[in-house]
Amino acid sequence: MDGFASVILDVDSTLCRIEGIDWLAARRGPDVEREVTLLTDRAMRGEIPLDAVYGGRLALVRPGLGDIVALTSAYVASLARDAKRAIGQLQDEGRRVVLISGGLREAILPVASLVGIPSRDVHAVSVMFDANDGYAGFESDSPLATAEGKRTVAQRLGLPRPLLAVGDGATDLAQRPAVDAFAAYTGFVRRDAVVAGADFVVESFDQLLELVLA
Repeated sequence: MDGFASVILDVDSTLCRIEGIDWLAARRGPDVEREVTLLTDRAMRGEIPLDAVYGGRLALVRPGLGDIVALTSAYVASLARDAKRAIGQLQDEGRRVVLISGGLREAILPVASLVGIPSRDVHAVSVMFDANDGYAGFESDSPLATAEGKRTVAQRLGLPRPLLAVGDGATDLAQRPAVDAFAAYTGFVRRDAVVAGADFVVESFDQLLELVLA
């Protein structure tokens, strides 16, 4: 098989334009938005480990079920151009496409379904709700709430090789030892440290399609 047999895709700022936790924070007002956005950016640049900010950001936002439903709609509205078509074509060509994200699984699952990725191939962090559909915590033992977690999950999956990981942040680049190549996705945001560590740089799903099938 030419190109790559499997692709690991990030969600926030890759499959979709928005950063989910930052979008949720904006619903809590400018002070929370400013604090959460700064923490997200520093973690994605690799300046601080994701472990240090993951739970704290959720504690500030405390997303209930209604927030998660709204976030799903925002994800769908911000889906990368041609992503659905490209993913479908890759699958038609026999390539495996999975999502590995530090985002919230309940918000991501409908987006995955929209682009044709089954729930078994969606790896993200679950959020819990109380009897009134309010925030009741998150899957704190998930490796995806840590800086190196995507690498851990990628290693466990045993995907067909060669394997390409694609994303915009430091947590995506951290997968590099577990995959055959890493592509920095710059269609929404460009982080110089991530680009510097990448084997490839793509700014659209059309370019990604060409790379995977080359």
